[in-house]
Amino acid sequence: MNRRLALPFLSLFAIHLNAYGANMTQPDIKQNPAPKMRYEITATIDGAPGPFDRIHGIADYRVTNELCVPPTPVMGARIVPEKRADIEFRHDHDNIYRATVYLDLLQDEDYFGKGTCHWALMAAGIELTHATVTFSASLFHDDLLAGNAIPRYFAEGSYTKSQTVRVDTGIADRSQFHGAGRLFSVTMKAEERKP
Repeated sequence: MNRRLALPFLSLFAIHLNAYGANMTQPDIKQNPAPKMRYEITATIDGAPGPFDRIHGIADYRVTNELCVPPTPVMGARIVPEKRADIEFRHDHDNIYRATVYLDLLQDEDYFGKGTCHWALMAAGIELTHATVTFSASLFHDDLLAGNAIPRYFAEGSYTKSQTVRVDTGIADRSQFHGAGRLFSVTMKAEERKP
């Protein structure tokens, strides 16, 4: 997955899709009744210039084997199902927040009569809102499984100049910041939790 894609811009699979002239209905995506692949996501906020009005988590899932999806009749494109789920970040202590996410939240099933569709967690993210600005940091699949700590850097000025509604996805490498002022960071890391 292209890491430059910000989590808020990952598309959702619409209830009814009109692709290349073919109307395709979303299957009844089921949640796994007993998910077992549990990970704890830790988000550490360092140096933020002030508090946040809202802290919200999201997890994006996608079917990984597109051949389980029928092609559209006109162009033959396969519209692979995606689904977003909310996750709750709880304040642990100081500047640390934790959330639980399940890799197997969605049920692998034959949704289209073409074989079992397998779901995977593509990314987990946190959204921190101050006034009209939402700061977004994400942890993508490979880094999540590897337990890598992934920082995202934001300009302090983006926090203080919050008159315009926008999503700030920050930068991955602080050395690439060429603006004036200080930075704050949100570092995300996952750890597997056995049931």
